[in-house]
Amino acid sequence: MGAGGKNECASCITRVPYATLIALIMCWAGVGVFCGTLYRGVNLTLRLLQDVFKLDRGLDWVEPTQLAFVILGASMAALALMILVTAILATGATRMEVYRSSMGRAGGRVASACFIFITYVLLLAWLLVLVCCIVMTTFYTVYWGVCSTNDIRLDTQGGGKIDFYPFHFMFPEGTQKDNLLVQGQLEIKQFCIDYVQRAEVMFILATVSCTLVVISLVHFLMALAANYAHIRGHDKFTDLADLHAMDITSETMTLTERGEPTYVR
Repeated sequence: MGAGGKNECASCITRVPYATLIALIMCWAGVGVFCGTLYRGVNLTLRLLQDVFKLDRGLDWVEPTQLAFVILGASMAALALMILVTAILATGATRMEVYRSSMGRAGGRVASACFIFITYVLLLAWLLVLVCCIVMTTFYTVYWGVCSTNDIRLDTQGGGKIDFYPFHFMFPEGTQKDNLLVQGQLEIKQFCIDYVQRAEVMFILATVSCTLVVISLVHFLMALAANYAHIRGHDKFTDLADLHAMDITSETMTLTERGEPTYVR
């Protein structure tokens, strides 16, 4: 490889925003796993409430909430890509080429500030989603532990039972007391094996992936703040370079206007 090829390769390396690229990979991986596992986990929870607790009303909010979480996750992929584009424009020699004019530098600062605000709001939203995932994971983990006890473990006679009546305030008003008692081999199998065991795995994966998305958003905020500082610093550097060029031009004109020195004999 010649000197020209090495210089081009080095130039390309310096134009890559590595911090934003790492955050992008983390964000896409977390969002992909989150959307799949959360969708499956919410479906299992809905079927659990309908099949085990015989709830047919008061669940209209579940599907819209599920859809909102999926839309939030999908929007993150597009936002992460747009942040990567702005990071490329503010990195290395590309910044020198794109933000030459004062108008371009002002547009770059405005774009970075807008993305910082949007990312901050999304970070708060994903923290709320993370809290919800932790609550659901804790619930399923606790009741999987209950299902694993000797009193509830399935046997040939199905003598175990789980009483949810102490938590009747969490169910829709008018729920019958008999529906809050999980007993019999069939119901316990449905509750423990078909729903709780599977949903626990889904929500654990959703919690881990949501944590990954939160970390990626923190990376995005740090990278955007650095890009904003670089663009603002480039603005000051350009003003200083222009002032220095004006001084050199002024000195050159002054030297040119001076006439030949006269000597007195």
